[in-house]
Amino acid sequence: MKDLQQQLARQGYVAGDDLAMALHLAVTLGRPLLLEGAAGVGKTEIARALAAARETRLIRLQCYEGLDASHAIYEWNYQRQLLAIQAGRGEEDIFSRQYLLERPLLQAITQAMPPVLLIDEIDRADEEFEAYLLEILSDFQVTVPELGTIEATTRPIVILTANGTRDLSDALRRRCLYTHVDYPDRKTELAILNARHPGLEAKLAGQIVGFVQSLRKEELRKTPGIAEMLDFAAALAGLGLSDLTEDPAALSAALATLLKTEADRAAIPPEVAARLAGKAA
Repeated sequence: MKDLQQQLARQGYVAGDDLAMALHLAVTLGRPLLLEGAAGVGKTEIARALAAARETRLIRLQCYEGLDASHAIYEWNYQRQLLAIQAGRGEEDIFSRQYLLERPLLQAITQAMPPVLLIDEIDRADEEFEAYLLEILSDFQVTVPELGTIEATTRPIVILTANGTRDLSDALRRRCLYTHVDYPDRKTELAILNARHPGLEAKLAGQIVGFVQSLRKEELRKTPGIAEMLDFAAALAGLGLSDLTEDPAALSAALATLLKTEADRAAIPPEVAARLAGKAA
């Protein structure tokens, strides 16, 4: 587990013990890992960092309402099939692998080297789509009626993420290991900031983390995540600030990286931002 934490740290991802252990078990046991938590806590970034650490391919399936097998698993290349028929190549089987378009789920089981398969925001997909996943997550194979069963060449490392948009089925949960990913504590978030912006002054880094963590306690529609915190730090550095309290106007301008709705901007006027900055100083 410690080795995995160090590998992720070299990619700029700071994983706590619970998360690192869950990843370690998923890799060791060959089981999918379901990560639940609020948007912006770094769930998607885990897959990217893990793929980079293992020097393998990251294959991402972004889920959405209406996602079906043709976009997630496979579909036939009808244009090539039609051209083959028009060319009179009747001896060819137009339902052979050469006419099959592999989508992310099928791609993930046909790689020479085991990839990291990210099934992102699975709770945004319809419940019916989960049924398509069960065969892959249980047996790592895909059944194509015209071809038969395509078994995995290699077994991918599967990471699923969910933001709590809807409840996931018991059948899907049974096939996965599970951990909840929350916003990091101050020490961890400071380590993340230092890893991504190593040249940042220690005083300013501490203020940034304190400010953002205080902001998350406010009643906001879109709570700023880790990515927004890093953008905020970059904006402050670009504005030449070394202290959050030295230039209220610059601080207010930098809030564009943290507050992403009109309602949230209205909820955090300059005087409130200055008060939070003073507490973080």
